Amino acid sequence: MGNAPKRPESKQKFSTNHKPQPSFDLLTVEANNELECFTYGVNHNGEGICLLVSMGPHRFLLDCGLIDISSLVKDMENFSQTTDFPLPVDGILVTHAHPDHSRSLLALHKEFPLIPIYASEVTSELLYLNWLDCEQSVPQFCQALPLRTAVELKEGLLVELYPAGHLPGAVIIMLTYITPKQTYNLMYTGDFFLSNSRLVEGLRLEELRGFPLDVLVVGATYGTLHHPHRRHQENQLAERINSAIKKGYSVILPTPPLGLGQELLMLLRSHHYFTGRDIDIWVDGAVAIVCDAYLKLLPHLPASVQNFARYQPLFWDERVRPRVRRLNPEEHSSMSQSLCIILTDSPEKFSGYYQSNDKPWLILIPEKTEVKLEEQSLKKVMVETYFLAQHSDASGTTQLIHNLRPQHIIFVHGSPNYLTDLACLEELQNRYHIHSPTANMLVELPVGEVLLQPNSFDTSYKGEITELGTTVTITLPDEIVTNPRWRQFADTGLVEARWQGEDLIVRGLSPKELISQTHNRYTSYNIDCCSVCKYQRKQRCWNQASPLYNFKVTLDGYCPAFEHNNQED
Repeated sequence: MGNAPKRPESKQKFSTNHKPQPSFDLLTVEANNELECFTYGVNHNGEGICLLVSMGPHRFLLDCGLIDISSLVKDMENFSQTTDFPLPVDGILVTHAHPDHSRSLLALHKEFPLIPIYASEVTSELLYLNWLDCEQSVPQFCQALPLRTAVELKEGLLVELYPAGHLPGAVIIMLTYITPKQTYNLMYTGDFFLSNSRLVEGLRLEELRGFPLDVLVVGATYGTLHHPHRRHQENQLAERINSAIKKGYSVILPTPPLGLGQELLMLLRSHHYFTGRDIDIWVDGAVAIVCDAYLKLLPHLPASVQNFARYQPLFWDERVRPRVRRLNPEEHSSMSQSLCIILTDSPEKFSGYYQSNDKPWLILIPEKTEVKLEEQSLKKVMVETYFLAQHSDASGTTQLIHNLRPQHIIFVHGSPNYLTDLACLEELQNRYHIHSPTANMLVELPVGEVLLQPNSFDTSYKGEITELGTTVTITLPDEIVTNPRWRQFADTGLVEARWQGEDLIVRGLSPKELISQTHNRYTSYNIDCCSVCKYQRKQRCWNQASPLYNFKVTLDGYCPAFEHNNQED
């Protein structure tokens, strides 16, 4: 534990552009009380991420994506007034440029302009995208740190950045605090992704092995969920878009402007379904602005992307099919004349895209994203969801943990239910000291002691099973049906059950599964009901003569306006 981790020989002194902290005697530092983490935001409910880490006398903020920074500013002002330290924190370390990790940096910089802010070179170039609506130009307030190089920010405190996948410039932060008695290592992942995506290479675990890690603060967005491989997800999305275009639908892809928008654009440009197709891809709003920012960072993108850009433009290209164009207001009329795909970050513009013509449209929304549509526009529009992961799932998270083997794990960034599920995994409970804090909680991190696990949440609940003839009824307790996840699980009222060894696995069936051909076994074609009505799509009625028009319907429902669908999908 006392040995420092292996590091590159080059060690840089880095300017902090503020007065040095008062000197302190490292020999008086007491072991076992050196590490603490205060959680200003853990992004349980979209509040953003912001963590205050204390290592001995050093205090650093990890990310600053809070929606409301008033409590943070108040605490920092109180600290400055009650201590002799010139600044409330030694610096701010930023993992990447997504809003939930960085949107408060500009406001905090205005309050405390002398506090240094550090990030990777790419992130420092992308941060301004958080404040595109700012009337004044955003100053360059972030200092770029090199990758894979130990930098001494304060005496006895080293920081080292490693690529994290997820987004260009995203990094994992490694903090090392060295005392004469002991060396302490803390790692913060931010958002990470082990798989390669179109514009970002995945996290390399081999770069992180070998550190004697004390604390791992890990973003665990998907909890215990497991996902298919990234390429499989991409192929499913491409197949759905291709199918819609074949049926005469134009497609709208609402997307966050930074990261996912560019991934979707590269998918459309390079997937075999679309290569050479006579289709226009229009890019609107902030998505187009971020594309321009990516073009300036081309040397930092993967070699495969740079090679692609040698032979054709990375984004804007009207010569090679499919054509990629920036959508300007004067081009709306020409856009609507033929089949097209639109990428946008502005749901309020949807009706403007399709109200000038009568062709059908498909809107594909990333899962867990709410998009409101004007009611009068729904007649010619289908709305579906898709999934394209940008964070590691349970397999990736546990793989990272077992490779690093920290003493303490702090789970952040995800719904409380998902993080609790992960924290209660037996394979983690038996090996590590696990914390899953809420916002505004102090987590003490004693190192080197024999640690007992805190009381874990009870995630097992007792129900009843009743058998009467050929009918089996399972009664679930309130703890299950009052859980927010129940609404999604029981959305259709139908479940699928299968044996897994001695365990019976039950899962809810989604509306999408119910109307797909692979789940036709759950539908009776011998009964006149909504499931076989020609006007039922996506479990919603589209027959204007029906009293159920524009309402969500159950598949076994029926109305007088029923007409049997005799055509195959």
